[in-house]
Amino acid sequence: MSSVAQTEKVIFQQEWGQVLAQSLRSSQQLLAELDLQVTDFPEGLSEALQFPLFVPRPFVKRMRKGDPCDPLLLQVLPLAAEEQLHSGFTLDPLAEQSTNVQAGLIHKYHGRVLLLAASGCAINCRYCFRRHFPYSENRVARGQWQPALTYIAQDPSITEVILSGGDPLMLQDEHLAELVERIAQIPHVQRLRVHSRLPVVIAERLTDQLTHILTGTRLRSSLVLHVNHPRELTPMHAERLGKLRQAGVTLLNQTVLLKGVNDSAEVLIELSEKLFDHHLLPYYLHVLDRVQGAQHFDLSSSEAYGLYQQMLAQLPGYLVPKLVREEAGQPHKTPLHAF
Repeated sequence: MSSVAQTEKVIFQQEWGQVLAQSLRSSQQLLAELDLQVTDFPEGLSEALQFPLFVPRPFVKRMRKGDPCDPLLLQVLPLAAEEQLHSGFTLDPLAEQSTNVQAGLIHKYHGRVLLLAASGCAINCRYCFRRHFPYSENRVARGQWQPALTYIAQDPSITEVILSGGDPLMLQDEHLAELVERIAQIPHVQRLRVHSRLPVVIAERLTDQLTHILTGTRLRSSLVLHVNHPRELTPMHAERLGKLRQAGVTLLNQTVLLKGVNDSAEVLIELSEKLFDHHLLPYYLHVLDRVQGAQHFDLSSSEAYGLYQQMLAQLPGYLVPKLVREEAGQPHKTPLHAF
């Protein structure tokens, strides 16, 4: 049995892994679950052979049956619009390959580095800016972490390590714990940040063991989730995120602004309030990264700023995320201002 197959077998033995193993893998399966037909989508569907549909059943259960415009469905269903080519939309919109300093490591901002801890995800989001990323060249197995850790150890300016992917919480707990402990052994690293969508789509991933991993070293830990719509959050999220917060983990959220999904002030305001009810602070509201295949989700900067102004007018400041665009080659995310 290959190491990948062995890893998957161990993951699937865990509660959240069992849920992941039952995920839907085709548009036909998904539409059947939702009482929909291909004809409900006049623009047509995509075969999506290189970036196939993959969605866990708990996320499907939050979708409205019979609604082809459901905002959760639109995030995961491959539409024919993905196959259209548009000027300005590229395979590598953030030019990450130029900052991919070695396998599994991206270093584009001062003081922090992205460690691609896992190449797989629990859900294939159609707007993903890394949908064309060369993961085959960046898969770093458990026994291959040392070169990345050596790079971090040799640069004392790095004070924060960000676990990204894919999705870092696809790692089984034993491997995640080992990686965090080894990062904590690097004296100048002070903070650990974990970016994940897995617990959003499978709340069972928020285990007591994960809490122990994130609080079991000297590092100050943050968990940044990726919630785009208020219906993505459930009572289980509130309960389990509450335990993480009580244990001292900083909980943040970042949202991508998507046409047809959350491009209304009403939805964004409801999202911010629901995030806070679930122990998460709104962190970033991202304008879409212009990746090839996601152009049908795009909003103009002026439209985005208009929504942001309405949020400012109706929410307390701590519930208003920063409206930003990430631009290739810039030393930070770019705030969007009036147009």
